[in-house]
Amino acid sequence: MASISDITLVAQVATFGSERAFAKLVERHQEAVRQTLRSLCEGDTMLADDLAQETFIKAWQGIATFRAMSGFRTWLISIAYHVFLDNRRAASHNALTDATDISDMQHGGMPNTAIPDTSTMLSHDIDRAMATLNPTERTCIILQCMQGLPINEIATITDLPPNTVKSHLLRAKRKLVTFLTQNGY
Repeated sequence: MASISDITLVAQVATFGSERAFAKLVERHQEAVRQTLRSLCEGDTMLADDLAQETFIKAWQGIATFRAMSGFRTWLISIAYHVFLDNRRAASHNALTDATDISDMQHGGMPNTAIPDTSTMLSHDIDRAMATLNPTERTCIILQCMQGLPINEIATITDLPPNTVKSHLLRAKRKLVTFLTQNGY
């Protein structure tokens, strides 16, 4: 039996409010959305899962606005990216108004004396390398290298011109190579 296309499922949701069709769409695309958000949230899986849930709520509420100018997955990841940006803006605003003493939190924990394995060290070094990127470069790298999206879809998601996306990717890759080379890779 052939799989029902995303467009058919979207039409069922938009026209009839089919929760079953939307559940199929969520099932198909939730891992890509969650993986993208986990990367954008720098591994904070709880936050990524919260943002993924918000993404699917917004998708349900706005599914009638989907125009099939890009794939449904691209549309969802675009929503996820904008949900992430909104969350980051809100967190930035809260951080400015919060009077918490950060230094107390930084020195409150016990040091971890366990020796990490090689894959953990590599993962940690990649995380450190990704931290050298600005948010737009990081997003472009995540969408291209982790999600396998082409330049035109990344441009759609980030609302950037394709040549700007290419520039961000080139700059990001250079930064990653430099960081990893300086750290013995």
